[in-house]
Amino acid sequence: MSTSPSLAAPRAPRPHHGKTTALSAKVVYPFGIRDRREPSGLAPPGPRAMRGYVLSYRNDFSHRGLPSEWGKFNGVPSGDSGSEWAPSHVLTGGGVVRLTTYRDPRFGGRWVSGGMCECKHGFLYGAMFVRSRVSGPGPDEAELLWPVAPVWPPEVDLNESAFATNSSSWTVHYGKGNAFVQGSHSFDLERWHTWGVIWTPRSLTFSMDGRLWGRITNHGEIPHQPMTLDIDQQTRCNVPASWAACPKHRATLEIDWVAEYRPGG
Repeated sequence: MSTSPSLAAPRAPRPHHGKTTALSAKVVYPFGIRDRREPSGLAPPGPRAMRGYVLSYRNDFSHRGLPSEWGKFNGVPSGDSGSEWAPSHVLTGGGVVRLTTYRDPRFGGRWVSGGMCECKHGFLYGAMFVRSRVSGPGPDEAELLWPVAPVWPPEVDLNESAFATNSSSWTVHYGKGNAFVQGSHSFDLERWHTWGVIWTPRSLTFSMDGRLWGRITNHGEIPHQPMTLDIDQQTRCNVPASWAACPKHRATLEIDWVAEYRPGG
């Protein structure tokens, strides 16, 4: 399934000027089970990996093609005419989904990226975990929650690289005028990591490899409407700012698996 940008993820460019966030030393959230058969070395967490939650969805993309509940982005996203998505830039194989950004001769040599959403699985509250890595710098690469309703904000970014491979940010967009709260930390994004968000009516908690690295509890900053999980790359070559995500080389975002939990149990 191809998804038009108006229905998928129109994003406005934004810099990463958030505060530096401490990464806890203690592992307190699921991040996977050791398994040499998995490309990343870890399989998805088990059904009872989180107390008070039950597993509602898990996919390690081991079958040919993208699962039917996922859609591929297609076209130019709203608010960013310097970016473009094409379904052909979403590739599967070897137990991994690869979103690729490169100068595509089929599009006149323009930079074209890959993006996808779990479009048929909107949900309200729960815990989501994505295991991924990048091949190199260039495009903005993000895993996020996006509203089912045709409105923006809210938006919840579990992991957004901007254009680098040595740091990432979590971000929550809310209210009018693109108000947001954000935290960042230094990571090697070319290594496999498990990014997570635990979303309740009272808090948003962000984890990396099972360790806490961000949390907000302000009711007005927390979304209270159904959201979908989106994963994408995006270029911003026409943005006149030092942080603009404009690649110099082909770049790939690899996703090994996704695991989701709902309150209960």
